[in-house]
Amino acid sequence: MDSYESMKLLLGKINYDEFKWKLYGDLKGVALVLGMQLGYTKYCCFLCKWDSRDKKNHYVNKLWTKRTSPTLGEKNVVNPPLVLAEKIHLPLLHIEVGLMKNLVKGMDKTGRGFEYVEEYVPKCE
Repeated sequence: MDSYESMKLLLGKINYDEFKWKLYGDLKGVALVLGMQLGYTKYCCFLCKWDSRDKKNHYVNKLWTKRTSPTLGEKNVVNPPLVLAEKIHLPLLHIEVGLMKNLVKGMDKTGRGFEYVEEYVPKCE
């Protein structure tokens, strides 16, 4: 289900407006239900106005302006939101595994830290 129209139809069929369930999903799913443009975008965060192209400030700026109500045509909002942002929860284990994967990828493969990971983390076969 990679389209706004499909998600709108699905939420209509399950009467989301009546029940207002909490939703869990990855960032692509969150962007979809909040009406944001998918793919490589300048303002991809649904919580703040983090500028993905402002590379010089990525690790310098700690506080990015909070997003308020989405405005069509601004900050990568292309459709009206289908759900309230307050009803969205991110899958923490999914995020943690992704962060750990990137950490291990960036480790020195000849160092003691990588040896520890290699010894104590079970291999997937």
